[in-house]
Amino acid sequence: MIYYMKRKIILVFITLALVFASWNLINPSFNNSNKDKLLIEVIKYVLEKYHYNSIEINDEFSEKMFNTYIDLLDSQKKYFLASDYKEFKKYKFKLDNQLIDYDLSFFNLSYERLIQRISEVEDFYPSLLSNSFDFSLNEEINLDFENILFPKNDKERKDRWRKQFKYTALDIYDVKILDQKLNLEKDKNFKIKSNNSIIEESIELVDKNIKNIFDLMNDLQRKDWFSTYLNSFVIQLDPHTYYFKPEDKERFDMTISGKFNGIGARLSKEEGGIKIVDIILGGPLWKDKKIEIGDEIIKVGEKDKEPVDVIGMRLEDAIKLIKGPKDTEVRLTVRKNIDGEIKVIPVVRDEIKLEETYAKSTLIKKNNKSYGLISLPKFYVDFDDYQERNCASDVKKEILKLKKEGMEGLILDLRNNGGGSLQTVVDMTGLFIKEGPVVQVKSFGDRKQVIYDKDPSISWDGPMVVLVNQMSASASEILAAALQDYNRAVIVGSTQSFGKGTVQNVIDLNRFLSNSQFDLGALKITTDKFYRINGGSVQVEGVKSDITIPNRLSFIPIGENDEENPLKWDQIDSANYKKWEGYFNLKEVIKSGNDQIEKSPFATLVKENAKWIASRQNPKSLTLNYLNYKKSQSDDRNYLTKFDEIKNYKNELKFEFISNDEESIEKSKEISERRERWGRILQSDFQLNEGLKVLDNLKSRVINKKSIIANKD
Repeated sequence: MIYYMKRKIILVFITLALVFASWNLINPSFNNSNKDKLLIEVIKYVLEKYHYNSIEINDEFSEKMFNTYIDLLDSQKKYFLASDYKEFKKYKFKLDNQLIDYDLSFFNLSYERLIQRISEVEDFYPSLLSNSFDFSLNEEINLDFENILFPKNDKERKDRWRKQFKYTALDIYDVKILDQKLNLEKDKNFKIKSNNSIIEESIELVDKNIKNIFDLMNDLQRKDWFSTYLNSFVIQLDPHTYYFKPEDKERFDMTISGKFNGIGARLSKEEGGIKIVDIILGGPLWKDKKIEIGDEIIKVGEKDKEPVDVIGMRLEDAIKLIKGPKDTEVRLTVRKNIDGEIKVIPVVRDEIKLEETYAKSTLIKKNNKSYGLISLPKFYVDFDDYQERNCASDVKKEILKLKKEGMEGLILDLRNNGGGSLQTVVDMTGLFIKEGPVVQVKSFGDRKQVIYDKDPSISWDGPMVVLVNQMSASASEILAAALQDYNRAVIVGSTQSFGKGTVQNVIDLNRFLSNSQFDLGALKITTDKFYRINGGSVQVEGVKSDITIPNRLSFIPIGENDEENPLKWDQIDSANYKKWEGYFNLKEVIKSGNDQIEKSPFATLVKENAKWIASRQNPKSLTLNYLNYKKSQSDDRNYLTKFDEIKNYKNELKFEFISNDEESIEKSKEISERRERWGRILQSDFQLNEGLKVLDNLKSRVINKKSIIANKD
């Protein structure tokens, strides 16, 4: 949605603590009869009382809030005019006072002007599509939105929209040209359409898509835009504090639960179409077998309703059409990948559980040795019943399975793990160390707590490697940091992890009111900061890998430091802890590992590829000339051939999946297919292969077994 905060990359971090259900909050008296003013009043109170970081609401704050708000409303500068911005600027240093006085004059002005400008664009855009586009002209569209100015007049604004439409039409036009060529190759009698006809069809699709966009925008109400205003306020404190209006809170809860209702597919916009890039095991598409990976969705319709053409549509908008309540039917018009046949396929939506978010393991065979790999995509927990399911217990079960098969070393994969429950981190760290501190937590009011693993038993006391990347965040960083500080494991992966060293809680704002006629929604608020047991924060700096291995995202700015208003790095006193004494060649292994990566031709190639990918991010302009457009595509394809070795990489590892007695016969096919897919991914995993080399070189000495119970209860 337009009113969500703009991000360079979208990350959803699960909170590290429970909602404030047990806090004793002393409710002040909030009696404002105006809901918007009441919201400001309650949010200000909650931020002042419970946010970790105190901040002065002054002119500097006002300026930052103003810039954020305008950017959220019109980041591409194609609705407002320069005269609007000039009028708005009068309020740049007044928003602090307006927040204090509950003055909504600037919001009312900006909201009413935005609605006016949206209406104007909706009125004039059909005239921009009434004439055909000439793709032979040497034109460019300017995408440097941070530096371009608001259009001086209506003529300049119309031209900005015209170029946007032209680029979208060019993208669709190219898809249709390629589609014609494919059809002609399959059928020599296929009737070729004229170039003008294809352009007209492309423009018609642009017209349909922009109508859908304006329909969505017109569905937005004043409260939607007001939540944007509120978020431009609260995110000045830190990037993870966020206001949820009631319906947004419901969506957030759905994201955290790992469940949603839909067709069970992952989609991608490729060459203008919406393609099936993955089918979720156990979902409706997987069960029906009528739609396959590579098929293209071209229309989406509800039962007895006219289908909507999704070619060229934004992926987010197409997904909204495809999702829906459980047990309802959606009709997908699909172009089959194998023969290009177009079929209308009804699909009954169902609840999708993302089983791949749970811990899983495999044995790796190398040089007549057996090693274990446990993948943990999330630090999950059933908050209603911790004993029912949590990732620490699941990881322990996987360790026991692997040990029975003769595991001689363990790799714990935390790549792309964005966080989870704090309690599970503590329990999981305890699987690998004797009793001791795991993490330090500093709360608002400067209160500090050291959280311990108090169980002296250990589930795995052998060699251990932890894999991380730039997307390993929050809870992942607590575990990696603790194991690194204890010298318990070698951290292998990207230069550093994400760098999110803060804890959020979600507060229901309605708890501050009695008998209110309003539903105020909720506030996700940063309440704590966590620190390593050595005293350092992971905030911004993340956890630095012992052995650095490049990956495709190595040069793309996606860490906490690339967010707006991150809290700063700092340090507190170290906790009292004793390092693990199980290795006698740890320093040598780390030095040797880094030397090998430095000399590796393949790692050098990966790094070069990562630099190229970073160079293609956020282009300042794009051509609207079709020949130049195709030449750019051709140049990219030709250049990328030098990286074919990366695309075709296969390690020589052998993977054996261990059967579980609890696996039902009904799910055996699903489980088998899931393992087969995972095996193919692992076979092409360069970082895993390098991590295994590190593990193979680690030598551990015998620990005093009298102090260790092998299986942690």
